[in-house]
Amino acid sequence: MGRAPRSQRRRFGLGEVLVPPPPPPVQPLVECLDSLRSTWRREGSLAALWQDWPQLAGRPLADHCRPLNLSHGVLTVGARHPQWRQALQYSKPQLLAAVRSAGHAVRDLRIQQHHPSPAPDLESEESVWARHPSRIDVHGMDSCPCCQSPAPAGEMALWGHCGFCRRLKLSELQSSP
Repeated sequence: MGRAPRSQRRRFGLGEVLVPPPPPPVQPLVECLDSLRSTWRREGSLAALWQDWPQLAGRPLADHCRPLNLSHGVLTVGARHPQWRQALQYSKPQLLAAVRSAGHAVRDLRIQQHHPSPAPDLESEESVWARHPSRIDVHGMDSCPCCQSPAPAGEMALWGHCGFCRRLKLSELQSSP
C-alpha cells in the first residue's frame, strides 16, 4: 500500500490526518472553452463539426443543411429541401476535403433528407405572468386554510393553500422515504 505525499499529511496528536491536495489554480473561462474545443476535435465529436460547419460548408449550404450524426467516421448531413440535397450531392467531394483538411476524422459523407421539427411556440413571459397564481391584482386575496395568513386567491385555487404551505408540504414529501 502506498503512502500519501508529505504535502497531504498533517500531524494530529500521535497520528497523521490526510488532507486533500490543493485545488488547481483557477483558469480564465476562455482557456476552459479552448480546452473543451480541442477535446472535441481530438475525440472526433459532432460538436466540433457543428462549430466549424458554416466555414466548412459555406454560408448558403450551412443555412439549409446541417450535420446530423457522426458515427465510425461517417458523417450524416441532412438537407431541408431536395434541391439542397442535390447541391450537397454535387459538392460532396469538396465538402469532404474541407472537413478532412479542418482536422475532422471523417472518411465518408452520407446525405439524407432532413425535415427539422419546428420549434415549439412558447408563451411570452408577459402572458405567463398575466395569469400567474400569485398575482393579487388579478385573482384577489384569500386566507390560507393551513396557516390562516392572507395569500393570493390564485394560489388557493391552484394548490388549496398558500405558496409557503405548498413549499413546506413539498419539502416534507421529498424528505420522507
